Amino acid sequence: MLLPLFTYAQNQDNITLSGVVIDAQTKTPLPGATVHIKNTTHDGLTNDKGEFNFLTGQRLPITFQVSYIGYKQAEITANQRTGIVLGLEAANTQLNDVVVVGYGTQQRKSLISSISKVNASGIKDIPVAGVDAQLQGKAAGVQINSNTGVPGDGVFIRVRGATSINASNDPLYVVDGVFINNTSLQTVSTGGRATSPIADINPADIESIEVLKDASATAIYGSRGANGVVIITTKRGKFGTKPTVTFNTSHGWAWAPQLWDLTTGPEHAEIMNEFYRNSEADAIAAGDQAGIKKYAQVPFRPVADGGRGTPKEQQTYDRLHKLFRTGLLHNYNLALQGGSPTNKYYIGAGYTQQQADIKPIDFNRASLKFNFDQKVGDKITVGTSNSLYRSFRNQARSGDGPQGGLLQTALHTPTYLPEVNPDGTPARYAGFDNLDVLLNNYDVNTTSLRYIGNIYAEAEIIPDLKFRTSWSLDYNHYDESEYWNNLTQLGSAPTNGLATSALTQNTTWINEQTLTYRKTLNTVHTFGILVGNTLQSNIQSTTSAQGSGFPSNAFKLISAAATRTSSQLWSKANLASFFGRVDYNYANKYFVEFSVRADGSSRFGANHQFGYFPAVGAAWRLKEEGFLKDVNSISDLKLRGSIGLTGNQNGINNFAAQGLWSGGAGYPDNTTSGDQPGIYPLQLSNPDLRWEKTRQANIGVDLGLLNDRIGIEVNLYSKHTTDALLQLPVNAISGFNSYASNAGVINNKGYEVAINTFNIRNRHFTWQTNFNISGNSNKIVQLPIPVTYYNRDWVRLQQGYSMYSFWLYKQLYVDPQTGNAVFEDVNKDGQITVADRQIMGSAIPKFFGGITNNFTYKGFDLGVAFTFQYGNDVYNLNRFFGEGGGTRDANRVLFAGQLNRWQKPGDITDVPRVTAYGNNYTLEQNNRFLEDGSFLKLSSLTLGYTVPKSITSRAGFQTVRVYFTGSNLLLFKKYSGPDPEVNVTSLQNVQGLDLGTAPQPRTVQFGVNVTL
Repeated sequence: MLLPLFTYAQNQDNITLSGVVIDAQTKTPLPGATVHIKNTTHDGLTNDKGEFNFLTGQRLPITFQVSYIGYKQAEITANQRTGIVLGLEAANTQLNDVVVVGYGTQQRKSLISSISKVNASGIKDIPVAGVDAQLQGKAAGVQINSNTGVPGDGVFIRVRGATSINASNDPLYVVDGVFINNTSLQTVSTGGRATSPIADINPADIESIEVLKDASATAIYGSRGANGVVIITTKRGKFGTKPTVTFNTSHGWAWAPQLWDLTTGPEHAEIMNEFYRNSEADAIAAGDQAGIKKYAQVPFRPVADGGRGTPKEQQTYDRLHKLFRTGLLHNYNLALQGGSPTNKYYIGAGYTQQQADIKPIDFNRASLKFNFDQKVGDKITVGTSNSLYRSFRNQARSGDGPQGGLLQTALHTPTYLPEVNPDGTPARYAGFDNLDVLLNNYDVNTTSLRYIGNIYAEAEIIPDLKFRTSWSLDYNHYDESEYWNNLTQLGSAPTNGLATSALTQNTTWINEQTLTYRKTLNTVHTFGILVGNTLQSNIQSTTSAQGSGFPSNAFKLISAAATRTSSQLWSKANLASFFGRVDYNYANKYFVEFSVRADGSSRFGANHQFGYFPAVGAAWRLKEEGFLKDVNSISDLKLRGSIGLTGNQNGINNFAAQGLWSGGAGYPDNTTSGDQPGIYPLQLSNPDLRWEKTRQANIGVDLGLLNDRIGIEVNLYSKHTTDALLQLPVNAISGFNSYASNAGVINNKGYEVAINTFNIRNRHFTWQTNFNISGNSNKIVQLPIPVTYYNRDWVRLQQGYSMYSFWLYKQLYVDPQTGNAVFEDVNKDGQITVADRQIMGSAIPKFFGGITNNFTYKGFDLGVAFTFQYGNDVYNLNRFFGEGGGTRDANRVLFAGQLNRWQKPGDITDVPRVTAYGNNYTLEQNNRFLEDGSFLKLSSLTLGYTVPKSITSRAGFQTVRVYFTGSNLLLFKKYSGPDPEVNVTSLQNVQGLDLGTAPQPRTVQFGVNVTL
């Protein structure tokens, strides 16, 4: 296979052409320019020196077609074989930029759809595990929140809002034409968090990223397109180029810039004593004899009197700084790419290690990439894309749940409690583990082995008509294990050790055929036709085992456990699809496109397995009209519009429509032999379960000013989702709790603005700015019954309100005379009951976006990127538990905010008097803990220097660049916690809950990039 990489097919009629592409004004080389010999299939890209060479059978003179981003496309005729100089005039335009669309590519000037293109080279060094997190703030209309500082953890991403309740809201990811799994395979509990399958992909291998947003762009993907499509194109070699080796390495550090403010041991004790005194007085006033007895003595009194010691005698133990650390970051990537006139190749290998800012969490990934394309004669090309990944996670419980929860243990254990007993043994607490025990005995590990690849063949049947067939595979072997010894609460007596092991295999194979035809007639009529079909199957199986009762902590294998249990799950889903697209443009002035896709899914009822998803779009380039053609200040003006239908089936059970029975039920048929094996009904059938459908309309304007030095794109959209997939409750008399149904309507309306400017561009200095801002309004138009989520029902989905809304009691103020909290009596019945809870705030921001400035000066380059969100709310559950006024007993932490409590008449505060009576601390869903989650973040800063070629060439290097990268260096916020960009769980309908989750780290890295 490797022999053709370096074999050049030549014959005696071939000639060699070589030259350089330069900026016509500055005379600087243009690396990566596209050079094409007119009326042939010969094309390639210039190398880092702007050089190109061809081996061709053409005869002089030869006409070259040359294009480069930011320059006018040119046709230049050469009468010589060597020393050819092709000069391009700067146009400061991206109209000729090639954009990847569904099953093809288009020039940006021809786009009808709303598509955001992201330059992968500009984000690959941001030190997060997955490319999904790197996209934050880079694409208009795409809201991204990392939600945790744990590398490799799941990322919240929404393209133009959330459209579903039970089905998935995540976009489709397509890597080199492979539809990959983006659903976590995790089965062990980490407090509600889940890993990200996208973190398996090495960002260093990525060439470009396109985000398809409107129906015109996504309908060709049918059932997969309702939530947007992220197309990832990895690097490939170039035909007729010399081998190039690149090596990149970086090393750095990560730490948490801010932690929580807690009370000291003496402060905690004073508040607890005050709580007991106030509660005793309230018990006396209420005549509550049990309360009078319970609160008769304060807990922090002299030890001789049976107390815990006086407040002044209490020590302060800092567990947070023991848990948090400065994590190390390491990254290595090596790649070889090139090609002959008949083949091209890319081979890449990488290794990444990222330590989290809390011990002992660690993520590391090893990757191997091989892409190869081979021309077979003049009409046929075959190729393959292959990626192999191994991702390892030392996986901590970073979400909810006190047992085994690292951050909750450090944060929610009172600071006065000692870490060891007088005899030197680890102290035990009610509800939480000892932090030292966890850090020294933590054993939760996950290893993911994953292959993503395809093979294809493409043939030109007749001129302009091409047939392509491909086979793709996404295979993931996911191995999880955890062990809790008898020193931890999960493994303590009577459990005596607890071990879990789970193996999950997810296999998705796809076979796809497409037939494309594109023709230009009389230089003004251009039309294209695409037809195709897809067959897809997904199989997932999980085998898990659990053991408890181990002879000692030296035994960890489940085979050594006294009690062992096991389970096995298997599911399969098939999808058959047929699709087509027709597009036409007249003189690059009027554009129209129509697409349709039919998807048949095994997940739905027998009556509705097929869904049909059409879309139509049109565009008008007004700049080509006579009344604007000579207006030099306007370099481009295009109006776009589209409407279409997409579907959704992701996220529901593979057998959601079927009536299911399950085994494992024991029936006591007689008294001598015990229970007999049997089956029981598991799920109600619904033969009418059908596709969830989203109708989306989009109106857009593309405007270029001053020779495209200023580019503006504006989009207005409306998404209307019907037949929302939902689990509806049924009467318990049926023997079931719920069944899968279509019962919901959701609306999303919004806007997107993207502005790209070339502020300064001369020989030595350039300055470019990219800015985007988006806003989305989400509303549940129809929902049969309200649906609540998470413990204590903090989040509620209710008709007439947006998703991710909070359901709370509204605290109006604290009475300055009594210190009692006053709540809004919504129904005016004189009592504060559950009927007075109301929708207050939402985790959805009013607007979000990012701004990036890139500067170059001679060999220096500087990139500064900010991201922002405004108008979203966060419910601070850490404060909820930490400002409980002592109601959760003396073994629960008290935050420093509790020091602002009401203590005497005349005090003005929103923290009520501490007592166990009344509503001050018993109404748990208090809006006092609902905070503004808006932020402005310096997401990344990169400073680089490229060593002059006069120096590097002496050492045999093409380029050498050294650089510094920092992330999250500045954070402006109102939120009282360390980071508003957090969420306790991976549940898609729960956002904006902050509990036990590590904040985003601040990082700095130093690196070097070498090209040979």
